Order: sequence, then C-alpha cells, then structure tokens
Amino acid sequence: MANKNNPILTLASGSPRRLDILNQANITPDSVTSPEIDETPLKHERPDKLALRLSLSKAQKVFQEKSDSYVLAADTVVACGQQIMDKPKDAQEARNHLKKLSGRRHQVHGGICLIAPTGKILQRHCKTLIQFKPLSDTEIEDYLEAGEWEGKAGAYAIQGYAGSFIKYLSGSYTNVVGLSLYDTIKMLKSSGYL
Repeated sequence: MANKNNPILTLASGSPRRLDILNQANITPDSVTSPEIDETPLKHERPDKLALRLSLSKAQKVFQEKSDSYVLAADTVVACGQQIMDKPKDAQEARNHLKKLSGRRHQVHGGICLIAPTGKILQRHCKTLIQFKPLSDTEIEDYLEAGEWEGKAGAYAIQGYAGSFIKYLSGSYTNVVGLSLYDTIKMLKSSGYL
C-alpha cells in the first residue's frame, strides 16, 4: 500500500510479529523502537482497559521523541474471565496458565494506539474469543519444553505449535498474534497516513 506524500511511520514495539503483520499489508515502518514502560495492571483494572492504557503509554513515550511521525503502538492482554494471564515469569507459571486455559474459552484483548504528527490520538480495542481443546499433561509438558511460551501473554503463540490447541476462534486472528491488521489499516486510513 502506498502512503500519501511519504509520511513517516514509527512502530512503537519490539515485537517482530507486529512488524511481520504490517509487512503482510506492504506497510514498512520507517523506524521501530521498543519503549520501556511499566506494564503492571492497576488494581481492579479490566483486561480491555489495560490493553488500551498500555498501547497509549507506549505510543506517547515514543511520540515524545518522534513527534514528526505517525506513531503506532499495540498491546495484547490475554484474559480468562477477568483474570489477566500475563507473560509467565517461568515454566511453572506458564504451566499454570496452560492448565487454566485447557478446555476453556478465553479472550485476547488488543489495544491499538496511533498518534498522528498533529498530536491527534486514535485508539481501538479489539477482542478475539478463543477456546482451547482439553490439553493433556503430556501436551503441556511438550509445549513447555519447546520454549514457545517464553515472552508470550497467556503462555502461548497461536502462530506456532499452539495453533493446534485452538478448537474455536471468533474475531481477528492477527489480533491474537499481536496486532489486528483490519483495525490498524482502518486507523491508518482515517488518520491520513494511507
């Protein structure tokens, strides 16, 4: 996709998956920077609100340095009910997450924030509903051993082997990977970038 008058796009994310998703639509950011922010949920913060707040914080932090560009940021929060299933600190926490998700439906909340060079802020929330098949202890242990869970919200990567655990999915697949392409394109168009 050609962008109008060559405006600059900065991706405020260290996720190679988000870059890959943008590349699917022939969008190549001019720069990529990974903002360091505190991702700790606030007391009683809902998963959807957390995803939106974190994407806004990331975009605002990068926009301070890149105010001449469009700054795109996203955050993904996995939740089972209202319980946030964050990135596991170790294999035991990943095991607990996978056991909790086994055979159950859960939600993946995506928060997307785009700040235009004018300072205008656009935000979107997208939710994808997923159901895992019941997982055996052997499947969980094999998955943990493969290491795919590391650094992943909910302790899994849908684009990897965990895709075989998915019995049901309703909503954006790319949201689960890390960035809803549908919503991102709409935002880039409405902001004047595309």
